[in-house]
Amino acid sequence: MNIVFMGTPDFAADALKAIIDAGHNVVLAVTQPDRKQGRGKEVKMSPVKACAINAGIPVFQPLKIRESESVEFLKGYKADIFVVAAFGQILSKEVLDMPKFGCVNIHASLLPKLRGAAPIQQSILDGDSETGITIMQMDEGLDTGAMLMQKSIAIEDTDTGASLFNKLSKLGAEAIVEALPKIEAGALTPIPQDNSKSTYAGMLKKDMGRLDWEKDAKTLGRYVRGLNPWPGAYTYYNGKNVKIWEAESFLSASEAMEKLALNDVGATGLFKEFKTGEVAFKNKHNLLIACNEGFLNIKSIQMEGKNRMSISDFLLGMQIAVGDIFDGKY
Repeated sequence: MNIVFMGTPDFAADALKAIIDAGHNVVLAVTQPDRKQGRGKEVKMSPVKACAINAGIPVFQPLKIRESESVEFLKGYKADIFVVAAFGQILSKEVLDMPKFGCVNIHASLLPKLRGAAPIQQSILDGDSETGITIMQMDEGLDTGAMLMQKSIAIEDTDTGASLFNKLSKLGAEAIVEALPKIEAGALTPIPQDNSKSTYAGMLKKDMGRLDWEKDAKTLGRYVRGLNPWPGAYTYYNGKNVKIWEAESFLSASEAMEKLALNDVGATGLFKEFKTGEVAFKNKHNLLIACNEGFLNIKSIQMEGKNRMSISDFLLGMQIAVGDIFDGKY
């Protein structure tokens, strides 16, 4: 088959590379225009563009894929199928209907659960035990098309948004390579989604990372993991932004003392009542902050204007005391 590939970030580039390595004929890569990135606002190409150039594949970077000029350009490639992965633009019906086998999307959830822009992070925030990849036949809706193939993986208690992204990138690449010859052979039966079971994962926003200590420790722990590395979980201490990179959750004082093997005299104070956001216990290696239920033990932290550091190094330079308040609503 002649394939036009549409995608932009690393997630899509992994799939494109796998398709190329499997020997499929990719005639064109479509990706977002080069953007200014980082503090220096340096113009950078997308990972998909870099992958395509490395493989000698032509690259098309339309500002709007729906415009008539873009549609006519795509028609010139006479592709059998369009493969789409995190492209970042909505395809018109004219584009969807253009190839012989239509357009298929590599979506990072087990549809119909978590349609939308950020299913990887949302699966952690929701406390799901598994997620996966869906290869779907695209239609005009938002991730509403019929499902062609699904592959699932477990979400580990240690998974972050970054680690799960990497796992699903590899799984998506494996899935699309397996699916393409089956699509060509007509060996995959489209299964309509049950719309009554659909959920939605909206775009990530910076303020999603602000920790609300009125929530329970397990929920806040999922936010620390799920929003790592961006937008990142954060709070405030003495009016300064504090980013929480890594933490562990305990739903009770007993659990904290047992899991951390705390024998310190001060640890017995964990059994009293605390204000939410209050430092409940600290020693050289632990900093426990009280939540509405349980405690969040900070393991890696970054103060405003400083580098990321372990909590042990952080506490060496900060005079934080039991009873101090971290305020997630500053």
